[in-house]
Amino acid sequence: MVLTFIQHEAKSFWRSKGTGKSVAIRIVMGVLIFIMFLYVLAIGFFMDKMLEELFPTENLVKAFSGIILYYFLFDLLMRFQLQELPTLRVQPYLHLPLKKNTLIRYLSFASLRSAFNLWPFIVFLPFIFKVVKPEQGGLTALVFILSIVGFMVFNNYLSLYIKRRSNLNGWVSIGFMLVLASLIMSDYVWHIISFRSISFVFFGALQAKPWLFLLPVVLATGMFYVNFLYLKQNLYLEELGSQKKTAYKSSTEIPILDRFGKVGDLAANEIKLILRNKRSRSSLIMCLVFLCYGLIFYTNKVYGDGFKVFCGMFMTGIFIISYGQFLYGWQGGHFDGILVSKVNFRDFLKAKFLLFTAVSTAALILTLPYAYFGWHVILVHFEMYLWNIGVNIVVVLFFANRNYKRIDLSRGASFNWEGVGATQMLIGFPLMITPFLIYGPFALFHHPDIGLAIVASIGLLFVLGRGYIIKQLEKDFYEKKYKIAEGFRAK
Repeated sequence: MVLTFIQHEAKSFWRSKGTGKSVAIRIVMGVLIFIMFLYVLAIGFFMDKMLEELFPTENLVKAFSGIILYYFLFDLLMRFQLQELPTLRVQPYLHLPLKKNTLIRYLSFASLRSAFNLWPFIVFLPFIFKVVKPEQGGLTALVFILSIVGFMVFNNYLSLYIKRRSNLNGWVSIGFMLVLASLIMSDYVWHIISFRSISFVFFGALQAKPWLFLLPVVLATGMFYVNFLYLKQNLYLEELGSQKKTAYKSSTEIPILDRFGKVGDLAANEIKLILRNKRSRSSLIMCLVFLCYGLIFYTNKVYGDGFKVFCGMFMTGIFIISYGQFLYGWQGGHFDGILVSKVNFRDFLKAKFLLFTAVSTAALILTLPYAYFGWHVILVHFEMYLWNIGVNIVVVLFFANRNYKRIDLSRGASFNWEGVGATQMLIGFPLMITPFLIYGPFALFHHPDIGLAIVASIGLLFVLGRGYIIKQLEKDFYEKKYKIAEGFRAK
């Protein structure tokens, strides 16, 4: 029956409209993912060198055992942000003589096709075969692999379970993020727990007690069963209930945005706008160029930790700064059409949040090779990423309600000052200076990590409070929309 489901999905894809565009997008996404995997593979091959620099006095296997849980904590956060829910149009099958367990089992196992489930193998297997197997033997290497697979499967189904629960109750998502934030703060700021110690306790003990690999296997099996039961209880009512509420069908042509519905459509349309016009496309190119900033500052020991903050902010947030400072001027040519359309402006705002978060997340992932200069660099990048997707997005959307200058998308980017005004001059100060005002005093008194933790915590609070922030931005927009439209009409 599994083969039948796969055949039906394949036929549905090839017979749908816009198949050619979908194939082209998948090819491009596949190339990008392949490049990303090459970066991750490089980290895997050179992990022994990195660990030698980070922990020069420790045995390599001991140091490796202490960082594995950090990876899975980061993996869980990335899955929650980016992993897609496996989909299957189950309504046509529900009236057929098929067991519901068969449908649910297919949905459950289909999620294992996620690219996130390849990363642990690419990151950890080179080190295990280069160091762990020759030093500790084949049995230890095997139980390391089985344990990593167990945690990987556990993360996979835990993330899917939380995302499915969040679709019905947004507070589940907020609660999950608060738990993650509390765990991170408990380690890095409050020093109540140490994930490095916990990771070493388990993976260090595997050498003497190989049977401990059963713990992550049992956790993974239990999480699979919990996910299975939840789908079984909600499959029929959820699917039919959602169809009764709305017959809306996403047409983003970008698979990862499908699950966001109308918001995904709006974000996909803006991506097309960016890629089809020279000046907007230059903002995306600038984002890629700034990813090389680390090669300038991290290779020279003259630059201190403050430049890590600078690089982290710009590499993960330059798109927000360069593209966001001209919102909503990019749509100035058809802004009147947006005002009279059926587009809910709250969805319009959510699409901006989705677009900026997606680009910043991709930029963060592409900076992972800078782990070569130390894992602290990646930690700083992540903390500034939280600031960018939390605070800086809100800042650019706040100033967007005060931008009355349109942009002609047909004109090039070189020496083009159209759309630049007082708003664009003012927006640069809070975007680039505020994190340093928070971080600076702590760095001055030799507590830079506390300053960074506060910056990251503020960013995370803004992320968790997006619902309220969007309502306030929407209210502010309705007070100024006619003035914005009038300004965009002036050529």
